[in-house]
Amino acid sequence: MKKSMLMFLSVIFLLSNCEKKLPVETENYRFNLQFITENYKPFNYLEGSQLKGLAPDLLREICASLNIPFKVSVLPWEEGYQLALNSSNAVLFSTVLNAGRKPLFKWAGPIASMDWVFYAASPSSITLNSLEDAKSVPRIGVLKDYASEQYLVREGFTNLVYVDNNVEAFDKLLKGGIDLFPSDKITARAALQTLDKTIWSVTPLMTFMTDLVYFAFNQQVPDEVVADFQTEIDRLKDKGILLQLYQEYMHQQNPPSTLQIYTEQYPPLTFRNGFGEITGFGTDLVLEIMNRNGAYHPITLSSWSNGYAMIQNNPNFCLFTMDRTPSRDTLFQWVGPLGSNKTYFYTRAGSGITLTSLDDARHLPSVGTVSSWFSDQYLRQQGFSNLVSDPDPSVMVLKLMLGQISAFVCSSVTFPDIVKSAGYKFNQVTASFELMSSEYYIAFSKGTSAALVSQWQNALNQIKQDGSYDAIHTKWFSYLD
Repeated sequence: MKKSMLMFLSVIFLLSNCEKKLPVETENYRFNLQFITENYKPFNYLEGSQLKGLAPDLLREICASLNIPFKVSVLPWEEGYQLALNSSNAVLFSTVLNAGRKPLFKWAGPIASMDWVFYAASPSSITLNSLEDAKSVPRIGVLKDYASEQYLVREGFTNLVYVDNNVEAFDKLLKGGIDLFPSDKITARAALQTLDKTIWSVTPLMTFMTDLVYFAFNQQVPDEVVADFQTEIDRLKDKGILLQLYQEYMHQQNPPSTLQIYTEQYPPLTFRNGFGEITGFGTDLVLEIMNRNGAYHPITLSSWSNGYAMIQNNPNFCLFTMDRTPSRDTLFQWVGPLGSNKTYFYTRAGSGITLTSLDDARHLPSVGTVSSWFSDQYLRQQGFSNLVSDPDPSVMVLKLMLGQISAFVCSSVTFPDIVKSAGYKFNQVTASFELMSSEYYIAFSKGTSAALVSQWQNALNQIKQDGSYDAIHTKWFSYLD
């Protein structure tokens, strides 16, 4: 996955478990593969002389099915990573797929997901509502070449302190040597146990990124070999084997499905209600589509910026609801439209601000936007230099009502709910100028099967034709009728 917690010499394992399950007359697999991993509990780790973990146990199942000898080299992350890049038959696991790595390997998975969280020592006086807040913290510990470190560097963080491994990082965190450390919960728990501490010794402050974990293949490995692994992984998901391993090693019951479906907190289209359920107009349509197709996949609620980054990097990925715009049109596959809305520059009622043109808005002291929303992208393309952005729209509403920004750009379909959730009334704001109107869709990554996307579109068409769409629309937008 990334840099190893402990520096191990290369250890080669040849386990006969797979071969004992195979008939003697079965021929070996047509391609010789070199498996490489690191010591990174609970994904893959040494316990005495035995290689254990979620990924090795899953790989044993794949080896047994494809008749591949189970031989694995356990190396420090940097060494294994370079070997995987330069060896034509290499397979590196467990590997996070991100924008930088995507073109360097071929991928089969995902087999796990990791939520990256900023941890502080307990008790903590630090408050984080956005990535910008984290940039003002004096010291954030990171491990070189970890996916989290690469992400924070890309986001312009200059307050990073480099450490050698997770155990050292949490030791520094607890002793005050650093103020924050990004980690997933499972790794945090394991590192703290090494220090004779518990997960309650630290406080999770904000989830800022989700990564999906894969087997990464050298670019010279034939596509059909990668396809064989993907088929086996999907089969093991369908049989419940991955779920069993996830419960054993990750102590969780939510392994990645064959299709990842993400959405955001964007009421009334998509949101988590007071009972913890993900619901909304868009969610009801997606659930009805899956019901008609006879294939259900869990829906994950995430920040928009996180989901938008993931759909660009990962195959078999769905994100809803998304405005279909010219700049996005060729980036994704589309199912829809689900509906339409208008985007306005909203100002505080009684502010005295009058907007009659885009140029008027360009000359305001500040305009709030939500990062990764199309309105933010569009205004930047139009040369706006007065934008104040945050991934959380409720933060921008608060800034607007406190007079910290002059206007906030938001869609009319969701703005009333955001204002209400922030503790204000809709009559306290004014729709001062219409920026654009758009239609919103369900978006699929380019790596998703075109047949699957077509199946979803056909189901949506049926929903519209038999009156179900109108019923769902009335449920959520009766105040417009």
